[in-house]
This record gives sequence, C-alpha cells and structure tokens, in this order.
Amino acid sequence: MAGERDSIEDWALAIITSCDLEQKFSPPAAPLEFAARSTPLRVATPGRPPEVEVVLCSPKTPRPGALARPRARAQLLHTFAHHEVQAAELFLMALLAFPETPEAFRRGLVTLAGDEFRHARLYRAEIERLGFGFGDFPVRDWFWQRLAPARSALEFVALMGIGFEGANLDHAEVWARRFEAVGDEQGARCQRTVGEEEIAHVRFAVDWFCAWTGELSFQSWRAELPAPLTPAIMRARPFNAEARQRAGLDARFLEDFEAWTSAPSGI
Repeated sequence: MAGERDSIEDWALAIITSCDLEQKFSPPAAPLEFAARSTPLRVATPGRPPEVEVVLCSPKTPRPGALARPRARAQLLHTFAHHEVQAAELFLMALLAFPETPEAFRRGLVTLAGDEFRHARLYRAEIERLGFGFGDFPVRDWFWQRLAPARSALEFVALMGIGFEGANLDHAEVWARRFEAVGDEQGARCQRTVGEEEIAHVRFAVDWFCAWTGELSFQSWRAELPAPLTPAIMRARPFNAEARQRAGLDARFLEDFEAWTSAPSGI
C-alpha cells in the first residue's frame, strides 16, 4: 500500500480542491496504490479557478433555434464541459467518502474520472473551435449540490450512475440532433462520442447496485433516491431506451420508468 503522500486518496483530494484551471481538465496520472489506512473524508465543495464565475442559478439553456449562432452552441458546450468536470470530481469525492467499499469499486471510480476529464477536454476543444474559451460563460455546481450529501456508496451509484449519467444517454442524442439541424456535424459527433462512452459508466453503476442489493428494479432504484429528487429530472425526451438497455437496464425497468415519468407526479 502507498504512503499518505503518494496515495490515490491524496491525488484525488488535490484534484478536487485545486483552483488551477488546467489541472481541472488535465490532472496528473493517478498513483498506483491506495493509502495503507483511510478514514472517510467528506468534501463538501470543490475548488474553482478564478477564471470561472460560479453562479447559484443555472444559465438559461439556449433554445434549439438559437443554436444557429456559434455563441449559443459554445455556451451550451461550456455547460456540458463543466458537467464533465463535476462528474470527474464527484467520482473522486466518492472514493474519499466511502473507503470501506471494495478496492475494485474504488479503482473503477478512478477510471471513470479519467473518462470524464477526457470528455471535458473534448468539449473544451469544441468551445475553442467556435471561437470561445472555458471561463467565457458562468457555471453552476448543480451536480455537486445534489451528490455531495450522498449518504452511502449505494445511494451515490443510484444517483450518479443510474440516474444522472443515465439521463445523459438521452441528452447526448437530443443535443446531437439539434446540432446537426443547424449544420454543426462536428459538434454532434462530439456529443455522440461522449454519450456512447458513458454507456459503460451506467453499466458500472448497475453492476454495483446489483452486487450490493441482489437485484435492480425501478422500485428498488427509486427507494435509493433521496427526497426531493425523483426520476423526473433523470431523463430527457425522447427516451434513449436502446442505449439504456446496452447499459444493463432491462425492459421491465425501462417500461416502469417510462410509465412513471408519464404520470402527473414529479419532484
């Protein structure tokens, strides 16, 4: 096992709390080993570079018709890039918060964080292609506000993996089509690349949810979502059932999900 100075935990904490813009997109490689002994560490808020304005209310999402303007597409991609940075940080947050989980789970979180940092760089490159830079638009730490208080690793995978990353399988295709509609084929390909790679992230969550509970149903998943969060904010229309099935969610789960979200109840 590693010493405290060169442990995966030390590396994760340094990345989460860093206020360096470049480290948020291209962190150094992770050490090989976990600390010899580790106690739970809850990180409530991440570090944010001075170049980035953090706001309490989300910037208004550009309407589909507005995406004909490069600035509107850059603003949207800026939001997506920050989503990816938050996802990477939150995977590392879970590694620190739940050291009692199997090493295979924690090593999986390191791998997923690496994917999210790479996705953030893909979006950043697209923002720059459109003539803008990261920091040109404000950001909101929406995912941190919802996931930092997760009470258990099971609740974390239910929220982050099955819930929010599952929703991204829908959103990626929705926005890819909207970019195509205004002639931005490269932007559409970027979003489909991210969506395709995040299928494995949802499957990671599904596999661990099943390992810890013995089964995954729509009802058992809902039971792990802390109030006031509901499945209503964890999907888009149209529902990408094909991608979710490839992520390990069976037909009954998806049928129940679609039936629930069509009901009048919400958050």
